[in-house]
Amino acid sequence: MYTQKYSKYRAKRTEYNGIKYDSKFEAGVAQELDIRLAAGEIKDWERQFKVECIPYNKYGDPLPRLKVTHKIDFRIHHHDGSYELLEAKGCETTDWRRRVKWLEDVWLPEHPDHIYTVVKDSGRGRISWK
Repeated sequence: MYTQKYSKYRAKRTEYNGIKYDSKFEAGVAQELDIRLAAGEIKDWERQFKVECIPYNKYGDPLPRLKVTHKIDFRIHHHDGSYELLEAKGCETTDWRRRVKWLEDVWLPEHPDHIYTVVKDSGRGRISWK
């Protein structure tokens, strides 16, 4: 008997264009980005963009032992040279909220050419751009 394996949040790993994505929703977002790229709306995109958030003390010295890393699902390169960090979210976890707080408080202020966007799975494969 064949049993389908799901993650603990019931996300089904899906392959699109030869790449395995953590969920069917995330693969759908990748497909949407390919369509936008072919239409010329965006310059390029990449997946699994790694962000390292390192805070500084009041003297401006980095505190690397407090480093928080976060892998953003997609990074979109726009024609004007700006970037958009795009997160495909089905279920918001406490850990994800904590990492996003670090991203917004530490990393984004140091990278003004980036914005952060979350797309949510509104059910039945529909994408809700927030």
